[in-house]
Amino acid sequence: MLSGYLGHFLDRPLSSLARRINVDPNALTITGFIVTTVAAITIPLDLFLGGLLILFGGVFDMLDGIVARVNGRDTKFGAFLDSVLDRYSDAFLFLGFSWYFYKADSPEGAVLSLATMVGALLISYTRARAEGLGKDCHVGLMERPERIILMALGSLTGWILPVMWIMLVLTHATVLQRIYYVWKVMR
Repeated sequence: MLSGYLGHFLDRPLSSLARRINVDPNALTITGFIVTTVAAITIPLDLFLGGLLILFGGVFDMLDGIVARVNGRDTKFGAFLDSVLDRYSDAFLFLGFSWYFYKADSPEGAVLSLATMVGALLISYTRARAEGLGKDCHVGLMERPERIILMALGSLTGWILPVMWIMLVLTHATVLQRIYYVWKVMR
């Protein structure tokens, strides 16, 4: 949802920056993955610092595709690599939050993080499966940019438990939206 609105708003300023970045887009993808993995490890140790690292990793996640497109270096393998590393990043972040809640003696939070991770992974799976059936599937409230922003805000404010509840509801609502959408367009 935010991707569409925010992407168009940021395209022009980020495109001019991306033209000056002479880096392999896959290197940006891998760097973002490494930063996000460090964020996941940091979350149980220092929630605030973990939130900052989530935002920093998100910058790389936003730039890799733009750098590839504006410099004519976009490839199918790059798109594939980005998708796979994004799923690993998502899983690692939710596992980091689960570990954080476990250390904080909050079984509710630990289970909530894992249940939200399932929803996040299914969001990506439903889109990929729909595209495999020849249908575009960019519907839903809770795509990756929204998850990254909410995880970072929850970490930075210390309100991660209520944020995780919101994400749980919205990730699974997005999966249901996508199932309904694909059912509707395939009839």
